[in-house]
Amino acid sequence: MKPRIEPVSIEDTDARTREMFDRMRPDTRTLNVFRTFANHPELMRHWLGFAGYLLRSSTLEPRLRELVVLRVGWQCHSPYEWGQHVIVGRGAGVLDADLERLTQGPEAEGWTSAEAAALRATDELIERHSLGDATWAGLSAHFTTQQILDLIFLIGQYQLVSSALNALRVERDDGLDAAAAPFPLRAE
Repeated sequence: MKPRIEPVSIEDTDARTREMFDRMRPDTRTLNVFRTFANHPELMRHWLGFAGYLLRSSTLEPRLRELVVLRVGWQCHSPYEWGQHVIVGRGAGVLDADLERLTQGPEAEGWTSAEAAALRATDELIERHSLGDATWAGLSAHFTTQQILDLIFLIGQYQLVSSALNALRVERDDGLDAAAAPFPLRAE
């Protein structure tokens, strides 16, 4: 499908927006997600700080963070989010077997109890917009207060982004084809 909002050309943006792109890592500044969001530079500028904290500086371990982001992408049926974070996740220790298990959910065999608790929270926040007492107890058994807050905000942030990517029909980036980061078919 054709994108609803075309990604901007970095060269065609104003000086302040180009500076924002210049501060980004070279391998990310040309991604369609950023070039699409740059159609609203002020929104993007504020969003990048929040998203950057959750992606790089939160109290969550990188592997757990990526498992959660991937589960959000799966639950939101967002091929762009899934594809980008398959790549990021592999760098954080997510294996192909984990990717397959993510399509099955938190009850699949092979998760640690902490991973299952985080994935259960992911599903509940997406489906119910809240956490049940049993899920809260599971999180509390494995994570600090700060980690639980980071987890809740991570799930919300990536649900927001997945929804935006889907609504805007942001296309996967060049070189990110279905073979490199397949979006598995939903088991119905």
